[in-house]
Amino acid sequence: MPLSVAVLMDPISTIKVAKDTSFAMLLEAQRRGHALYYMEQGDLALRDGAPFARLAPLTVRDEPADWYTLGERHWHDLRDMDVVLMRKDPPVDAQFVYDTMVLDAAQRSGVQVVNNPQALRDCNEKLFALQFPQCIAPTLVSRDASELRRFVTEHGEVVLKPLDGMGGRGIFRVKAGDSNLNSMLETLLAGGMHGEGRHFTIAQKFIPAISAGDKRILLVDGEPVPYALARIPQGDEFRGNLAAGGRGEGVPLSERDRWIAAQVGPELRRRGLRFVGLDVIGDYLTEINVTSPTCVRELDAQFGLNIAGLLFDAIENVPA
Repeated sequence: MPLSVAVLMDPISTIKVAKDTSFAMLLEAQRRGHALYYMEQGDLALRDGAPFARLAPLTVRDEPADWYTLGERHWHDLRDMDVVLMRKDPPVDAQFVYDTMVLDAAQRSGVQVVNNPQALRDCNEKLFALQFPQCIAPTLVSRDASELRRFVTEHGEVVLKPLDGMGGRGIFRVKAGDSNLNSMLETLLAGGMHGEGRHFTIAQKFIPAISAGDKRILLVDGEPVPYALARIPQGDEFRGNLAAGGRGEGVPLSERDRWIAAQVGPELRRRGLRFVGLDVIGDYLTEINVTSPTCVRELDAQFGLNIAGLLFDAIENVPA
């Protein structure tokens, strides 16, 4: 049976078609005969507790210069949709959280929301990984500059990053004794150099295996896709993120990768996290991406996969 599928995403006019995972999902949904509807953050509302959205009918094409057509937007009861793809990029700020609360109302009425709105609120992409201590490198999350400096001294070389970043933004690599450490902490903590800062900062022991790539492992309903995209830093850059200039190279999952996925997968299923990206460097899980994980287009192209097809197989197999 054809489904009505609404997507909440960043402006479709600005996406990079060859790399956009949300676009891959839309192409697959349309190929299957499902009706597509488009909305952005400002298009959600609650009327007497009922979820509404200003939706535009959407048609997509796999064309680099002319990839979509939008119809006229109208307000609809969101409970009339079968599926909502929540694909808004971070930051998970107050407005993002409020959006998930509107989507909660739709989900309570039987709409499939991918991913589960409550899990999007509960599972910070940096902190969620710490629920699997057997999988991670030594990590400290703190607002205290002195504790963070002590962690750097203890481990010798550390990566510092904010809790709400994406695409490699705001990430620093620092060694013990680096004269720039205080400045880095001042930036990340938003002050508090002699006490507690306003923002949590995460410190992870530097993993030298980043030279072989920061692997993105995609899971659908807790089951891993058999290939990962290793995002390999280029030149003097230590960040592998594609947005930071990393080169993407597909690789088969290792035994350790599969073990990590097996550790995390059951909890993803329990929380209703249908489509997730694990970030793995060497033997260590570093992040669990739940908001808008990417790399589908690259893996599909390199290995002849249809990862969005796996997702829609799972969506279509949920009883009405």
